[in-house]
Amino acid sequence: MSDNSSIIKKTAQNTLELESKAIKLLNNSIDSTFIDVVNLINSSDGRVVITGIGKSGLIAMKIAATLNSTGTSAIFMHAADAIHGDLGVIKKDDVIICLSKSGDSKEIKELIPSIKFKKNTIIAITSNKSSFLSKKSDFTIVTPIEKEACPNNLAPTTSTTSQLAIGDALAMSLLVLKNFNTEDFAMVHPGGSLGKRLTKKTRDFANLHQKPYVNKSTKITDVIIEITQKRLGATAVIENNNIIGIITDGDIRRMLEKNKKFDHLIANNIMTSEPIIVSSDTLAVEALRIMEENKISQLIIVDENRKYLGIIHILDLIKEGITI
Repeated sequence: MSDNSSIIKKTAQNTLELESKAIKLLNNSIDSTFIDVVNLINSSDGRVVITGIGKSGLIAMKIAATLNSTGTSAIFMHAADAIHGDLGVIKKDDVIICLSKSGDSKEIKELIPSIKFKKNTIIAITSNKSSFLSKKSDFTIVTPIEKEACPNNLAPTTSTTSQLAIGDALAMSLLVLKNFNTEDFAMVHPGGSLGKRLTKKTRDFANLHQKPYVNKSTKITDVIIEITQKRLGATAVIENNNIIGIITDGDIRRMLEKNKKFDHLIANNIMTSEPIIVSSDTLAVEALRIMEENKISQLIIVDENRKYLGIIHILDLIKEGITI
């Protein structure tokens, strides 16, 4: 079999070059019309209904998902299904965005008159500013391309990349206008790893395990038993309901290295005084950062009154998918 590496490399690089060039051309599309479109959507009491056919339809689905996840309510409506009943999803104040490279497909020509009859505002995203779609829309955002990355200039590649990029530009512009922040993002992403980083707090881990604790006069043999039974690799040391120290597996190992006999030792002899403590309101990702910075595996959790709630272990965070 012949070596195809040069052909593969050249084709891939040519694809990226054409698509990156198309995205750069989109700078000219960020004009007064684009600004009017963003302001219109931002002030609308309705949703954004995004439609398209074929590959443009797939891009429309992605744009709708991006808008929803960044604070702008949106739904996808398939252009072919729309003319067979799905037009019913469009409500009075909805803004319609229609994606089509040519703007002259059969489905688009059948769909647009029905939307205009409902008197909804139509925004066209097309590469053909002279198309039927462009002429019948209230606003047109042109996504100019020289050619598709497909060697036959047929498969939608450069055109769909441009559609996707302009959709992201719309979504990010709206995000900024809506002051959509990390807390808002977390509210709509509660199940994913990003949502967990923004919402999970140490209090959510406080009751995962039994709460290990000893007092400062507890014998070392009993300290070892407490650490072993509670299986967190550490125990808090408590006096008068106050946390005065922590003893970890590492403390036990160091004690064994120095002492052949340890029956006479108590918790106070080997504990680490003034341990690092985190509030139950501390974000889990911040707890992980503290652990990594201090090269430790456990943190003591307390409530607003510094009442001992439990110990969070680094493995709890890793299992939950919390990362920095």
